[in-house]
Amino acid sequence: MDHKELEAWKNGIALVTAIYQITEGFPKGELFGLTNQIRRCAVSIPSNIAEGAARNSDKDFIRFLYIALGSCAELETQLIISRKIGILHAFPEIEQQLTNTRRPILGLIKYLQSKNKE
Repeated sequence: MDHKELEAWKNGIALVTAIYQITEGFPKGELFGLTNQIRRCAVSIPSNIAEGAARNSDKDFIRFLYIALGSCAELETQLIISRKIGILHAFPEIEQQLTNTRRPILGLIKYLQSKNKE
């Protein structure tokens, strides 16, 4: 399966692009703190989807998809923290992009799991 054809991967790339744009406005003092952490976990999402798709087994792919889901949750948490400490205002477009990324990852997991039960 070519990862570049997967909706989850495409949405993950769009999410990373948006994350880089919003973190550009973060204070310079956060460059090695939240800014770096937020960017790293955002990049981790499509990266893990790509790595999993390149593996030889559905079991490995599922494992990497779960890692990508974990990165989605981590990113959401860091964005909430950023909002609570006042360096980020409401982020509905990012929340929607997270949902748009998380949903196809879950769909892929379900598909791969059901495929292996047959």
